[in-house]
Amino acid sequence: MHSSRKTDRRRSRPAGMGGGHRVKSRTRRIVIGGGALAIAGAATVAVSLASAGQYSGSTAGADHAVFVQGNELDGNTIHVFARGDDGRLSPSGRYATGGRGGDQVDAPTDSLASQGSLVHDDASGTLLAVNAGSGTVTSFRVEGQELRDRRVVDSGGEFPSGLAVHDGIAYVMNAGGEGSVQGFRITSQGLKPLKGSYRSLGLKNEDIPRFDTSPGQVEFAPDGRSLMVTTKGNNTVEVFPMKRDGLPAVAEPVVNKSVGGVPFAISFDRTGKRMLVAEAEKSTVTTYAVRRDGKLKVLQQPLASGQETLCWLERAGDYFFGGNTGNSTVTGYRMDKRGKLALTNDVGVATPPSAKSQGVIDLAVTEDEKFVYVQNAVSGTVDGFRVESDGALTKVTTAEGLPAFDESGMEGIVAV
Repeated sequence: MHSSRKTDRRRSRPAGMGGGHRVKSRTRRIVIGGGALAIAGAATVAVSLASAGQYSGSTAGADHAVFVQGNELDGNTIHVFARGDDGRLSPSGRYATGGRGGDQVDAPTDSLASQGSLVHDDASGTLLAVNAGSGTVTSFRVEGQELRDRRVVDSGGEFPSGLAVHDGIAYVMNAGGEGSVQGFRITSQGLKPLKGSYRSLGLKNEDIPRFDTSPGQVEFAPDGRSLMVTTKGNNTVEVFPMKRDGLPAVAEPVVNKSVGGVPFAISFDRTGKRMLVAEAEKSTVTTYAVRRDGKLKVLQQPLASGQETLCWLERAGDYFFGGNTGNSTVTGYRMDKRGKLALTNDVGVATPPSAKSQGVIDLAVTEDEKFVYVQNAVSGTVDGFRVESDGALTKVTTAEGLPAFDESGMEGIVAV
């Protein structure tokens, strides 16, 4: 794995606000699991931040929204889009999180190198965002397309990059230093630290980690009995069996060696009994059962798609969609009633790639599972797709003008 390191100057930047545009063309290489591939593109970064509570555009009569985390280094913001019944997006405003975005060392297209950096707690209507450059987490109360009652808390570690929520509890994944998870209660006054919840991941990163050695995702099992973390560099899926009070039942995670190389994203089938892990090294997906003792049982060996650098995976009904950042494609998978996973077509691509949709990273699925939204980091766009009955994706919208990847870039997306 690549070992060169950027300086830490980004972490000390002021959270000031400013305007202007800059264009920078460059090629970066992904070096992961021993393989390398080049990603080239012109990244246009537009910096124009709104103050907390300010928004523009009409929200009248609209209840659905897509939230995109800008992850701007000088002041992180949430970009809000109204979502029509046909899946189309229209800008609705921007809200400052009160913290700074971050950029992991040598990150090729995804500054936070994680899934789940922006999450929504359906029960409380709370949106949670990481501020990796500030070591904090921001919560908002969601009202349609408006974000209210901003609260900011310390993440409990260095470089927070992921979040998981379940039954009024939120866990933050801190990627820097030794790595850690820290629990919080979700309250009407924001996040409140959960005493006794902190657990180390035993990593050996700098405060700003390298993208290839940072953890990929923290996620609850649907029943809340387990909390999982993927570690890319250690090639493990680490499991914390959980108690009913929201605290880990063990002092250290149960460490499971990943079957596929470089585990990144986690998703569960509709029954909640099967866990799927996306693996970046060979763009594979492995299916597991999570035992009560934290051990994983392999249910299906790694399924390859023929694509490049699969890092993100989200479920829509019996379909799953994976983001391949290496060649900017989205792969479709289908799970049958017996739990067997297969590609939705022979080529492993659910929708034709677009020249204006480069640097595919994170994805979000609407609650009704009819639409999928995909972040394109290099292009600074979000594409919206309708999920067809055969698992194909039909593009219905493209939102433009988002922070394209340069020194950093957007990461984190939620559809409600």
